[in-house]
Amino acid sequence: MTGRIDRRFGALRKEGRAALVTFTMAGDPDYETSLAILKGLPKAGADVVEFGMPFTDPMADGPAIQAAGLRALKAGQNVKKTLAAVREFRNGDDATPLVLMGYYNPIYIYGVERFLADAEAAGVDGLIVVDLPPEEDAELCLPAVKAGLNFIRLATPTTDDKRLPAVLTNTSGFVYYVSITGITGAAAPDAAKVTAAVSRIKLHTKLPVAVGFGVRTAEQAQAIAGGADGVVVGSALVDALRQNLDSNGKAGPGTVKAISQLVASLAQGVRSARRVAAK
Repeated sequence: MTGRIDRRFGALRKEGRAALVTFTMAGDPDYETSLAILKGLPKAGADVVEFGMPFTDPMADGPAIQAAGLRALKAGQNVKKTLAAVREFRNGDDATPLVLMGYYNPIYIYGVERFLADAEAAGVDGLIVVDLPPEEDAELCLPAVKAGLNFIRLATPTTDDKRLPAVLTNTSGFVYYVSITGITGAAAPDAAKVTAAVSRIKLHTKLPVAVGFGVRTAEQAQAIAGGADGVVVGSALVDALRQNLDSNGKAGPGTVKAISQLVASLAQGVRSARRVAAK
């Protein structure tokens, strides 16, 4: 299966650089603002976009992304609206890979078969569903792959060589390496350790490896991009959004611009990295 994700990473491989993968929350702080942010990400320098599906109990996420999800839910965001935003995004951008990231419960309630059909029709390229282990592949992973969607798995510092094959078995698109143990946004990753971990994962797969959790600055993005195929930034973008809301939690005239400026800075960091990763 060759889709937008494969094509994008293939093109970047020829350029000799890593991808900047950005995460923003659908519906945060409201539908229109989150859509405007999403539409502006590729122009600012994002190579792949992750769009969060808000959920009441996001166990892998730190306080920033938890708060973003709650803001979105309070504003009325749901799976149907998230897919509508993807359709609107696709009207103006048919090239940028878009991955939905979240938890299984909202998908289950929506209906797996209906969700996969609607997601594929909307222009979703892949799914990251963090609370479904490989042992539950029949639940969503295999139907998603059959529907033409990439199913992207997370590997962590505690995923040893014995566990990796199970994690990678039905994974496609890319592998998301969680650079720290714990929740999103909790600490900065160690570039040398990340490079070693990526090299170890690449002994088991030909898929690109994107690294996330803890990357907040252009300098950190540059350091990680030297040893990975992609750099994922989420909490820093969500924090920038929060800092540009008014006292009532509403978006102001500079909210979307603040995100675009941060993404442009991160993109510059990624693009200036010297690659040392194994190809």
